[in-house]
Amino acid sequence: MRKILFLILVLVMAATLFSCASMQTNQQKGTAVGAGVGAGVGAILGQAIGGDTEGTLIGAGIGAALGGIAGNQIGRYMDLQEQELRNAIAASESASIRREQDILTATFKGEAYFDYDSSQLKPGAYAELRRISDVLNKYPQTTIEVGGHTDTQGSAEYNQQLSERRAQAVSNELIRNGIAPQRIRAVGYGESRPISSSHAMNRRVEVIIVPIRQG
Repeated sequence: MRKILFLILVLVMAATLFSCASMQTNQQKGTAVGAGVGAGVGAILGQAIGGDTEGTLIGAGIGAALGGIAGNQIGRYMDLQEQELRNAIAASESASIRREQDILTATFKGEAYFDYDSSQLKPGAYAELRRISDVLNKYPQTTIEVGGHTDTQGSAEYNQQLSERRAQAVSNELIRNGIAPQRIRAVGYGESRPISSSHAMNRRVEVIIVPIRQG
């Protein structure tokens, strides 16, 4: 019974603290505060649920979601993030940014990031991923899917495995650069999602950035 009462108290605290955080006049600052408050309270909730480190991490992920963006503020939030991402890759010939509604996709050419038949990042990839990570860390109210894609050369099974390894390599580097693991999902699509008749264009990694909505 005491545990249930404690959980209710924690949830009330989360709602109250998030309401205060969301009153910040500066949207970017307010969102970051909301995420921090949510993750902190969520971590407490995780301890109450699981009583261990794993429970704390799960709770922190739930708490971060509590700090999501209000619907009427998402557009501006993603506008700012899009501009900073474009600035981060402005000098790059291997990366591009596109936007569909409020979803951003950063595409990286496979040959610029990996040698043929390899999932080891090339030396030049690290600096670019650092710049991308710096932006993603400033906008914590998003989830990130890292998708690996291959061409149709070789067997479909092998291409699937290669795409998974490449997606995981990029995901691991983003995490090393400070992005919370619970925000990231690494997925291999193999040869199933071609975007061109060109093998070179189909060999790519896509980072899809989706805003977390309040509620």
